[in-house]
Amino acid sequence: DFTLEETTKVLDLADRIAESPEVYSHVADGKKIATLFYEPSTRTRLSFESAMLSLGGQTLGFSSAAQSSASKGETVADTARVVSCYADIIAMRHPKEGAPLQASIYSRIPVYFVNQEEVGHAHPTQTLIDMMTIRQRKGKLNNLTIGFCGDLKFGRTVHSLVSSLTRFSDNKFYFISPEELRIPDYLRDDVLNPSNSTYEEVSSLED
Repeated sequence: DFTLEETTKVLDLADRIAESPEVYSHVADGKKIATLFYEPSTRTRLSFESAMLSLGGQTLGFSSAAQSSASKGETVADTARVVSCYADIIAMRHPKEGAPLQASIYSRIPVYFVNQEEVGHAHPTQTLIDMMTIRQRKGKLNNLTIGFCGDLKFGRTVHSLVSSLTRFSDNKFYFISPEELRIPDYLRDDVLNPSNSTYEEVSSLED
């Protein structure tokens, strides 16, 4: 949903934080993030908590439904309503589609959806990290030849990154995968072809 200008601003800010973390170590002083994870997660939950701590904020929350009042029958709406009195933002993962959206309706604070189902074919946070890495290594996000290798049919990270990179000029894509794991039709029909992107699909790295 970001414009190119908004995307660039986020990447520029990320670069500044990476280069001078001490400058940003107190920007979230007095702020709290609530990580409400109704299903197990290690990397994702800790990445949110680590980021908040690095910015000077604090964290609270739970890492499974069994550790929450959901085990006693409390609804997502009720949990969100109560937790929004304790924190400034919620990061939430839930096994049921629509649950985080329900939480956002009843919460008084922003709710960030970590659910895979809520974002369909996309993985926006990973895409921003990938774009940041490419720009740091190559100095640009246009006029690049980029190879994607592996599971290209179900890999949300690939779909999301390709969708973003097609908005930059003169990028060429190689999609390397076995026949049964090639990119889905929607990526060709809705993203690559409308943007007049140059791309090739091959089955081996040698090709």
